[in-house]
Amino acid sequence: MSRRKLVVGNWKMNGMRAHLDEVEAIGRIAAEHPAVEVGLCLPATLIMAADALRGAAFIGGQDNHWNASGAHTGCLSAEMLAEAGAQWVIVGHSERRDAQGESDAEVAAKAAAAHAAGLKVILCVGESLEVRDAGDAEAVVSAQLLASLPEGAAADWLAIAYEPIWAIGTGRIPTMEAVASMHAALRAALATRIGSEAEKMRILYGGSMNGDNAADLMAIADVDGGLVGGASLTAAKFEPVIAAAG
Repeated sequence: MSRRKLVVGNWKMNGMRAHLDEVEAIGRIAAEHPAVEVGLCLPATLIMAADALRGAAFIGGQDNHWNASGAHTGCLSAEMLAEAGAQWVIVGHSERRDAQGESDAEVAAKAAAAHAAGLKVILCVGESLEVRDAGDAEAVVSAQLLASLPEGAAADWLAIAYEPIWAIGTGRIPTMEAVASMHAALRAALATRIGSEAEKMRILYGGSMNGDNAADLMAIADVDGGLVGGASLTAAKFEPVIAAAG
């Protein structure tokens, strides 16, 4: 099945108004590659301003609370992100699972809340180096995915991002064979829960994707795009990744 490639930049805790020209430039690059769906998940402080400059790219948030409102100091609801101009949001990123101790159940609740607010969702899963070295990566990550999957999961509003935690920001990536095997395992796990819808679901690779390795990674059958960190911070570095997806 042909699935439109999805390439999303995750700026993490980077970006000030002075960097909005990069957003505008990336939006222009996205227009040059209409076969690829391109987006930027930005700090919340930039979403409203970036929405006016995004061109052919979409703007997303990096996290949302599972409640629509309440006494949650420092948190943002999916409704708030949508009002600011976000169309997508990331949930379950490994940096939040590890640093903030987010559980699979909380990630599933966040995804459901985002969908209810009209946002599309990138749900992240991945393993530590210890799990990889123990030979348990596919079983552990597949179980994590199923435990994090919200009710009603469907390809028109949800994408999965596989992030080997030990590869994020290190420049190291698994072998192409390991990536292919993991993505195939995740699709098989999805099929146990959502049946034939699993063939429509886009599964992104995240973990030091850049202009040098993007073409090889996205040539793998079950790799439907990328969740890109450092290489998405400038148009010059992000452009070869987008081009590779096209």
